[in-house]
Amino acid sequence: MTPRATPFVHFAALLGLITGAGLGAEPGYRIQLDTLSHGFDGKTCWVHPRAGAIPGSPPKVVLTMQKLLLTGSDIFYALNELRSDDLGKTWTGPTEHADTLGRRPEADGWEVGVCDFWPKWHAKTGKLLGTGHTVRYISDKIPKERSRETAYSVYDEEKRTWTPWATLEMPGGNADRFYQAGAGCTQRVDLPDGDILLPIYFTPKGEKFARVLVMRCGFDGQRLVGKELGGELTIALDRGYAEPSLTRFGGKYYLTLRQDRAGYICQSDDGLHFSEPKIWCWDDGTELGNYNTQQHWVNHSDGLFLVYTRTGANNDHVFRHRAPLFIAQVDPEKLQVIRRTERILIPERGARMGNFGVTEVNEHETWVTESEWMQTWGPKFSDYTIPMKYGSDNSVYAARIIWDAPNREWDRR
Repeated sequence: MTPRATPFVHFAALLGLITGAGLGAEPGYRIQLDTLSHGFDGKTCWVHPRAGAIPGSPPKVVLTMQKLLLTGSDIFYALNELRSDDLGKTWTGPTEHADTLGRRPEADGWEVGVCDFWPKWHAKTGKLLGTGHTVRYISDKIPKERSRETAYSVYDEEKRTWTPWATLEMPGGNADRFYQAGAGCTQRVDLPDGDILLPIYFTPKGEKFARVLVMRCGFDGQRLVGKELGGELTIALDRGYAEPSLTRFGGKYYLTLRQDRAGYICQSDDGLHFSEPKIWCWDDGTELGNYNTQQHWVNHSDGLFLVYTRTGANNDHVFRHRAPLFIAQVDPEKLQVIRRTERILIPERGARMGNFGVTEVNEHETWVTESEWMQTWGPKFSDYTIPMKYGSDNSVYAARIIWDAPNREWDRR
């Protein structure tokens, strides 16, 4: 499978400029949907495509993704890399990094790997730092009782490889409290002094509900160290909160949360202690319809945006309604999604999405990267022919948000 040198642009994703009033001028943008790769072997499929951008003229984009075993549940293999040095005109790879970002043997036939990885440029050290978490297997099955840690790796641009993944030691030394803790699929904020606000979710040993907090970390270009823990966010419902993503806009911090029944939103002045989460709603007060999957942020100088999936889009045939992928502007005061601004980023073709990434490539473009996950509703969850009926073929996409204000700077207040 070779990435296409010439981007494939889906006609439904060529959108006009957003105009209108309210909350100041709404940022204008258009969307270009590129297909980076397509096709699969019927046994595995690409998942978790997320990219980091190395500054330059043009920026270099390094995208990581990994294969999933279709007949299993969250059975992931080594991370691979796609790379573009010409702003997406051509791509090299996928290149497997099994030695540094693959599984490792443990005692009694266990294996441990890294997954839910997200690369992001760390300006203070000039390094591309990826964070995620560990996952453990016995014979390609996840044991019911297993520990988890936050995992990280640093990209060596000269050698075009990654350092062997390492794990973050939680501050405080309370191993039972952070028995299952990780930063899988979480969007972080880097502070001007180089410290990192990293959201994690965790389940204490013997407990049922996952909790969320933001941890202040130090990073020296090689080692990630936990320094301070923020307040816990908890909900005694289903499996608790998970997969938090953080952003900073207009001097405040915003955290979006996955929960089985609905997505949640809360805000903070310091990035560590947050208001009581509330369910994501439209600006008319009705619920957004996102549930049991991720939401992530697109942050522009003139506006804050949410990327999400939801019900009510003629998508009952898609697993957990995880397609199409939408973007809409957020009212940062009311913590609501402005319905009239909703656009489709990536159209629905039968396969689920929702495990995506957001990359600030430069001041002109933000990319949302996603793949068609070729599992479906049970009991035939591994029957990839069901999403194929609607056109899916495990395509890996980059939805390029091209801003209409090329001279504006990103919000760094």
